[in-house]
Amino acid sequence: MADYGAEGILLAGAGRALLLQLADPAVGRGVHEHSTYAGRTINRLMGTLTYVYAVVYGTEEQVKAVRRKVNRAHVPVRRGDNDTTPGYNAYDPQLQLWVVATLYDTAVTIIEKIYGPLDDESADAMYRDYARIGTVLQLPPGLWPEDRAAFRRYWDGRIATLRAEDEGVLVGRGLLYPKHTALWYRVIIPPARFLTAGFLPEQLRKDFGLPWNERRQRRFDRTLRVLAVVYPKLPRAIRHWFKDYCLSELDKELRENREPVRRRASLP
Repeated sequence: MADYGAEGILLAGAGRALLLQLADPAVGRGVHEHSTYAGRTINRLMGTLTYVYAVVYGTEEQVKAVRRKVNRAHVPVRRGDNDTTPGYNAYDPQLQLWVVATLYDTAVTIIEKIYGPLDDESADAMYRDYARIGTVLQLPPGLWPEDRAAFRRYWDGRIATLRAEDEGVLVGRGLLYPKHTALWYRVIIPPARFLTAGFLPEQLRKDFGLPWNERRQRRFDRTLRVLAVVYPKLPRAIRHWFKDYCLSELDKELRENREPVRRRASLP
């Protein structure tokens, strides 16, 4: 797949994937009631991407580590129906399918904007890699659409009826318009918000209150044309830097966790 999943340009779609996830009412409720996304956006983003990189590129030890971490985070994210809203469960296979689907569709969207349409071999390889992102957790293999055509039918059906509800909108707006955060984050948010709006379906732009018009669309198209010329010419080490960084940090964490075990084993 020519390492498309390692491309740093995929970060340009992080906001799109997250808002698509939040637009599912059950995901929106779960994140609203249990997550600290608004206060720890970068940490949460790094956690998600480290999981993806470990599953696709990591060692068996790295995969086991990120799987344990995600499972622990999911344990409390559940609630039964109440008088006003239906419940949710982070282990619900349909919700897990949707989350992985947003990551896959966003990755394909970004890559094809930058590199052009993928050939069948690369596209199929990328599709298989993203299937593993779900099945490494609790997503039953048979629930992932059997091929790219089946995925497109599933995706189009979901997008046609997807509408963000209040809880998801509150979380999404908190991420897009943060009130208290570091200066560097306030600097990158406007361009990130612009790219997120450009990559979203029109209905979800409206749901999340993201303004859009023909002028913004022309600016968005120009931005992608420039990126398509400039980005592929960057050295591979730069383009894959974030993937390498996340996996190196995961390795550091694994080494630190092993050290206490060794010290205890050496005690008389």
